Amino acid sequence: MSIKIESLTHIYMPGTPFEKKALDSVNVTINKGQFVALIGHTGSGKSTLIQHINGLLKPTSGRIIIDDIDITGRAVKLSSIRKKVGLVFQYPEYQLFEETIEKDIAYGPKNLGLSEDEISSRVKRVMKIVGLDYDTYKDKSPFELSGGQKRRVAIAGVVAMEPKILILDEPTAGLDPKGRDDILSQISALRDEYNMTIILVSHSMEDVAKVADRILVMSKGKCILDGVPSSIFKEIDTLESVGLAVPQVTYLVRNLRNKGFDISDEVFTVEQAKKEIIRVLRGARND
Repeated sequence: MSIKIESLTHIYMPGTPFEKKALDSVNVTINKGQFVALIGHTGSGKSTLIQHINGLLKPTSGRIIIDDIDITGRAVKLSSIRKKVGLVFQYPEYQLFEETIEKDIAYGPKNLGLSEDEISSRVKRVMKIVGLDYDTYKDKSPFELSGGQKRRVAIAGVVAMEPKILILDEPTAGLDPKGRDDILSQISALRDEYNMTIILVSHSMEDVAKVADRILVMSKGKCILDGVPSSIFKEIDTLESVGLAVPQVTYLVRNLRNKGFDISDEVFTVEQAKKEIIRVLRGARND
């Protein structure tokens, strides 16, 4: 279930005074099972790009190939593509509408024409993965929940359709630190459970550092950096030049290295920094 994006260009309102090139010949391949973070400043083209991947937008030029199918072709049924590509918009809790949590999560699978037994099985499975006990929460109104819990229900509703590709647009936006950690943990659990390809759009470098295998950096409609987190977070000057940053712990490690501490420059999470600092301190004590 690979994604191949070839020379993808999108121009909003072409031929008008408001014409804007949102994507400029983007070329990216995402392999099955990868956890990819898509980062960039506001207006960089992130949202436009993800809306092409499930056919919400059509390119001005270029194409997208998913599972060997050119989804930009005229003969393609977009409904079949959207069964394979699930998109969770920013603040998805605003899309909740059913009277109970169980009914809200079951809405998508019902539209797939699945049996009642299969629908029930999927609802129970995803509720367990996102940390909502079925018996406790199934009959509750989603509007009675906390912000973080509402977001879990919204994500569960998309995952219950069992897409092969899951795209999440700023899934931790507006949540407190515990809520952010919970959502990230559950997204990682979903990937492990379903072997999904996940694309995470985020402004939070700390979030990206915790979960992503690979990072794509967008600026002015182009993909300007593509690599594993350890290589991307070394590009501090480039990231700062496009209005981004690196995780705070990366700045700390850089400062410690500049002061002569023998700390690896591959550190970009708090846990990694903790281990490295303990290693350095123990080495100094032994000396």
